Order: sequence, then C-alpha cells, then structure tokens
Amino acid sequence: MGSATREALATSRAALSVPGVTTDLATAESLFGAGRVIGSSSQLLSALGDAAADTAAKVTLVRAVFGAGVTPRALDLLAGVVSERWSSHDDLLAGIEELGLRVSALSVSTGTSIESELFEFGTAVSSDAGLELALASKLGKSDAKAALVEKLLAGKVSGQTLAIVRHLVQQPRGRRMGELLRQAASVVADQSGSAIATITSASVLSPVQLDRLKKSLEERHGRSLSINQIVDPALVGGVRVQIGDLVIDGSISTRLADLRLQLVR
Repeated sequence: MGSATREALATSRAALSVPGVTTDLATAESLFGAGRVIGSSSQLLSALGDAAADTAAKVTLVRAVFGAGVTPRALDLLAGVVSERWSSHDDLLAGIEELGLRVSALSVSTGTSIESELFEFGTAVSSDAGLELALASKLGKSDAKAALVEKLLAGKVSGQTLAIVRHLVQQPRGRRMGELLRQAASVVADQSGSAIATITSASVLSPVQLDRLKKSLEERHGRSLSINQIVDPALVGGVRVQIGDLVIDGSISTRLADLRLQLVR
C-alpha cells in the first residue's frame, strides 16, 4: 500500500464520523454498487483514479454518474473518495469497498455479528468444492453468483452480511473466496473496535476454556477480540491462535515437528 493510499484511507474513514450523520444499509449497498460500476468501466476508473486530474471535475463526474442512483450519504462519501489521491486504480476500488464494509458495520443492529456470519459462510464454502467453484470461477457470470448467494443466505444472515457477500462474489478483484471473506470480516471487526482471533484446536474447546483464552488474549493485545474457532484433529493437542499477521502456535503437532528438526541437526 502506497503512502498516498494510506492518507486517502485515513481521510475516507474519518468522513464516517461526521456528527449527526447516520449511515444505513442502503448507503453500504450504494457504495458497493458504485464500486462495481466504476470497476467495470476502464474509462470511468481511469478518469476517477487519475491523481493528476482536477478534483472538482472528478467530483462533478461522480455526481453526474451516481446522483440519482445512490443515497445522498453514499454520494457524499464517493465525492470524498475521488477527491483523494490513490496509489493505484485498484486501491481506489479497495477504498470504496472498505467504506461499504465500514458502513455495514455501523448500520448493523446490536447483537448481530457480521464477522461470525462471514466466518460461518466461509467455513461452509471451504467444505464444499462445488460451491466454492460456483462462487469463485472466473467463467461464472456475476449476476448468477449474486443470485446463488441470495438463495443460500437470504433470511439466514443479516442484511449487511448478505450485501457484503453478494458484492464480494461480483467484484473479487483477483482474490480467492477465503481471502475475500477474511479481509471483509477484519475490516468490519476493526470498525467495531475489535480484532478477530482464529483459534484452532484438536477438539472443540468448552465455553469456559474459550472465555478464559479470550480474556487472556485481550489483556495481552489491549483490545476486544471476536473469536472464530476451528477444529483440526491434526494438531493432536494444544491450540494455534492467529490475530491478523500474528500467529501463536502452541499445538503439540508443531512442538513435535520442532523436536524432530532438533534431533536431525
């Protein structure tokens, strides 16, 4: 990520905190939809992503293209996005997507965990090769993928999660399905003031064990954590924890592997 994109993201995120302005699911869907329109038009993407182009002209173009098709809040956010300098055209699309994800997090009702819903869907997809191919194939039509997501998730997850997944399968931008869902969940968690800890163990941990581990990890990292649990018998025993790029591996399988390496040296 270039320095221009880092600054643009910081400014775009700050725009979500305007006092007295509310955000809703319709705004998130508007941002996702606008991102797909921009991404599907090389001419529009080039015009809006040109760092040397006149800012006022880019804002005028955005309002002309999307003025009647998105919520007023989404239109203001899009105008802010194109007013910034981005390191690449893909970064511009990523910035619009991130805003959609953060608005989704802000608009969700209390007690609903988008992160958990995304994780559960990701687990279901990874365990079904046919489903993963249907959603990730470059040959598949985006409308068909969106319709499949609607069929699978409508009425079973929050509107925010449905909107996110529907968008991701239509505009993957070269990312694999698992990566798409993990990145989205991470952004949503960050907007909610937490991070995601994925705990892998050889058998299911009890609620007491999970709670104890969660509290220990939160004390260590100084922030709230959303827990995802994966069971992998190959670990034999112990646990492996991943929080972002940090991996804490206390599994017996890893200890045995380390011991074998020491014995052959």
